[in-house]
Amino acid sequence: MISRPMTRRRMIGISAAAAGMALLPFGSTAATPEAVTWQGEAMGAQASLVIHHTDRAKAQKLVEATVAEVRRLERIFSLYRDDSDLTLLNRQRFLVSPPKELVEILRQSSDAWALTGGAFDPTVQPLWDAYRRHFSTPGASEAGPSAGIVRECLTRVGLYRIACSAARIELPTADSALTLNGIAQGYVTDKVVDLLRASGIEHSMVDMGESRAIGPAWDDRPWRVGVSDPLDTARILKVLEVEDRAVATSSPFGFRFDAEGRFSHIIDPRSGATPRRHASVTVVAGQAALADALSTAFNLMDVGEIVAVLEGMAGVEAHILSHDGNWTSA
Repeated sequence: MISRPMTRRRMIGISAAAAGMALLPFGSTAATPEAVTWQGEAMGAQASLVIHHTDRAKAQKLVEATVAEVRRLERIFSLYRDDSDLTLLNRQRFLVSPPKELVEILRQSSDAWALTGGAFDPTVQPLWDAYRRHFSTPGASEAGPSAGIVRECLTRVGLYRIACSAARIELPTADSALTLNGIAQGYVTDKVVDLLRASGIEHSMVDMGESRAIGPAWDDRPWRVGVSDPLDTARILKVLEVEDRAVATSSPFGFRFDAEGRFSHIIDPRSGATPRRHASVTVVAGQAALADALSTAFNLMDVGEIVAVLEGMAGVEAHILSHDGNWTSA
């Protein structure tokens, strides 16, 4: 029997098995001597982790190592923490001797920025802040921030303006700011996959906000990842079969600044607008960070532009849900 679909959700989860060990379906409450479970929070979301192993003590150590790795990466990337390296960079505009992971994720971001013609850009944070401030002000105009405010924010946006090296990261102006919310969950997923593989895990589905499969499922069939309706996350619209691949979904319905939903968290860093071209975009790729970044950017691009990007990328595919419920795969 093929493993049952995992839905896209705010819950972060890992269900992992050592080579030769069968996986329980994610969310099962069945108890086995080989299962070690942890629950808590990670990357601003509820999290759970289940490790199955022939040696329970080793499973416990693997759980502890995985949680420790997630916590370490949170201290670098999280905007939810006042003491993270990213928060410090945004606060003081520069960072000396930055963590190598921060340099690496910015380089990956730069690659995604170039691939998408600037549609993916972590320097979009000033625009996000402008929308948040506007719609949290009593009596704010339903039309959103003024054109003047948007234009001013755009002067602080542009990944190409950041100086980034192993020795120093510097933002272009004192009011510039970065958000890694469009790539960090994928990056953390990739790092957890590296840790699990190094520990002998050969069958796993890792979800740190984005999903990535290690090998096939326990029965040697592909993992099945369910893509949910962005307006009803309990309803699965499409099931993708993956093996050693990552899956990421982004949608303008994920977070909306206004009650009517005209202004979403997916902001175009080139114009400052929040267009709703698609209901959702799901990307399948070898790396979760790449899938994460592309799924965000593709929400700001038309189908033809998406196809043009993917033509030069082997092993990457996109599944685009239109507002009238139709799918286009590229």
